[in-house]
Order: sequence, then structure tokens, then C-alpha cells
Amino acid sequence: MADIVSHLARRGFEVASEYRTQNDGDEVVAFNIPSWGIALLALNLALYLFVMFSVKYAYGAVIGTLAMIETPPTTAVIKVTDVDAEHPDDPLDYPDEKHPEKTQLLEPELVLVKSKPITARLHTAIKHLQSRAGFASRYRGLQVAIVYHVAHHILMQPLMMATGGAMFSRAFMAIIATVCLCRIKMTWTHIVISDPSPKKWYRRIPERKTFLKIVGPTAIYALATQATILVPEFLFAVFDLPKWVQQPESFAKLTDAEQQAVFVKIFVVCLSGLAVGAFALFPASVALKRVQASMLPEEDETIVPFDRTFNGKVVPEVTGGSGKIGMLDAWKTFDWSARIRLVKLYAKVFAIQTVLTVFFFMSTIWALRCIVGDRIIELKMKELNNQFQDSMAGN
Repeated sequence: MADIVSHLARRGFEVASEYRTQNDGDEVVAFNIPSWGIALLALNLALYLFVMFSVKYAYGAVIGTLAMIETPPTTAVIKVTDVDAEHPDDPLDYPDEKHPEKTQLLEPELVLVKSKPITARLHTAIKHLQSRAGFASRYRGLQVAIVYHVAHHILMQPLMMATGGAMFSRAFMAIIATVCLCRIKMTWTHIVISDPSPKKWYRRIPERKTFLKIVGPTAIYALATQATILVPEFLFAVFDLPKWVQQPESFAKLTDAEQQAVFVKIFVVCLSGLAVGAFALFPASVALKRVQASMLPEEDETIVPFDRTFNGKVVPEVTGGSGKIGMLDAWKTFDWSARIRLVKLYAKVFAIQTVLTVFFFMSTIWALRCIVGDRIIELKMKELNNQFQDSMAGN
């Protein structure tokens, strides 16, 4: 397997290392990349993918899920204020100056102080996880996540082949696959939010009867997920934007007004995806996680503070209730401070991934310069410059 990958990588780099320049009589300049150069580029790519995955999984998935269900504890503090006292040791009762025969008594004030959430900072959350579940806690639930995605892919393939992979049928099949695996998805949530358990992950899969309780929220979440993909993809096709991707040289021949119209369409497509994600996927994802958390078994302790009753909205099954919170109540009980905290967390994850991507490109350019020198970069820049001049001349 390693030999096949090495051979394919070598052939790919050999093909990618040939550049044709228009100003040198269609001269083909080839660079032979040595084996150590291929290994260096492959190592750089592998490190980038691993770090990106770690950031996305540990910060975006694990800590993101904990932020969705965390309920910071509230502490009651008795506060007594004596505005007339000049010394902290002055008595709490003293005579009234206007009516010496009377004595004023200060009533204590009960103040509720909410503790700072553990998930408010990435460093604090990771430190808390490691103290409760060890260093590997940032990858908790990884086995279940792999099983879920592999099973999802396996379910999708026959359905995709039967429908030809059309846009709407692909979305429908993805929803069906997600609904079918809803119990495994809930297992992942339970493992992530609870303390380490000696049970194997497959023994923590909820009973079959929980399928009817979770299928509705899962279907809404799957529908919102596909809408985030489907709406921009549909608008992209309606605006006839694929032709500019397939024929970029034609875009350069458009007038300035026509090019601006294309950019406006691209902006609308991107904005539609963000809007659906913010107003559909974000609430559906939070509500689903909180519904799943409400069905956490009683013997499992959560790894972060968590109100199982959701302010008294969850009625246990033993007392005749459903034993879970409704999807709408799950979203309503997720207050604005928690929503803002979660959005900030996602923004931090995006910023970290952006910095990593920039660093990866810089390290790749540095590696190419070490392997083949500056000549290959000069030729590529010259080629890009020639293409730009040709496009401007055509315009």
C-alpha cells in the first residue's frame, strides 16, 4: 500500500512540476523532484491535515457540543450593605438620628451569581477535559464518529447509484441515512458530554424505543444540513455560474458591468448559505444536541455542569413524562449568552484554521524552493502573467 501511494505521489509531482511558458517558444521545462522532496511535501501535507482535523474535532465538535449543553451553576450570595457605616466593623443596627427612640435594621439582600462557563475559553475547556478524562479526552467519541461516517457513506452509495446522484435526490438520501443512524449519533453525544465509562461504546447505544423520540429532531437537523448545501448549489446553477468556472477565459471577455453582475450573483450565493446556516442549521444543531443530552441515562454523570431538568421542562418517564425535552423548548432554554458564547467559539475555530492554512501554504512554498529552487516559481509567475496579458488583450 505504501509503495502504491509513493508511486502515485511521485507521478503526481512529476506531472505538476512541468510548466509551459508562452514567451520561450513553447518550451517545456521539467523538474525531477527527488524522493526526499516528495517525502517532505507529503509530511507537510499530512501534518496540516492532522492538525486541521484535531482543531475541527476537539474544538469545533467536542467543545462545541459541551458549550451547547453546559449550564453554568448559580451561587446564592447574601449581600448586606450599610450605606451610613464608616467602618466595616460597625454594627448592622443603629439608632435613627431623627428618631433616636427607633432603631434601623438592614435587611440582607440575596444575590444570585452565575459562575463563568467552562467552555468560555478553549484553553480552560481543554484543561478541564484533561483533568477529568486524560489527554485523549479531546478525541473522545472518535470511534463512534468514524463508525457513523463510514455507515453513512455505505448507506448513501447504493441510494446514490440508484438515483444517479442528482442534486435533490442526493439531499434526500443523505437525510434518510442520517435518520437511520440517529441512535449512533446520539451515542456520540452521550459519550462526549459524560464522564469516562468502562462500557464499550456499542453498549451505550440507546434502546430501540428511543428511535421514535429522536427521529423527529434528527430529521429536522438533517433537513437543515442539506438546505445549507442545497440552497447555494441551486442558486449557483440558476445564476448560470458553472460556465464561468469551466471557462474562466470567457469571464475576462465580459464588460465591467457584466463582471460586476457575476460578482453580485456569487455574493448572493454565499450569503444564502450563511443565512440558511445561521437561521436553520445553527438552531437545529443546538436543539438536537440538547434533546439528545436530555435522554442521557441517570447513571452517567456529565463532564460539565448540566441541568437535566431544563428548568423543570423535562418530566421523567417514571412519573409519566416523556423523559426528554421538546425541540422547541431545547432551543428556547439555550439563552442568548450561551448562543453568543457558541458563536464566538466557532469564530475562534475558524480563525485558527485560517492561520493554519496560511502557514501551510507558506511552508509548501518554502519546501518547493528548497527542492527545485526559485526557477520553478519564476516560470510559473511568468506563465500566470502571460495568461493575464492574453486575457486583457482579448478584452
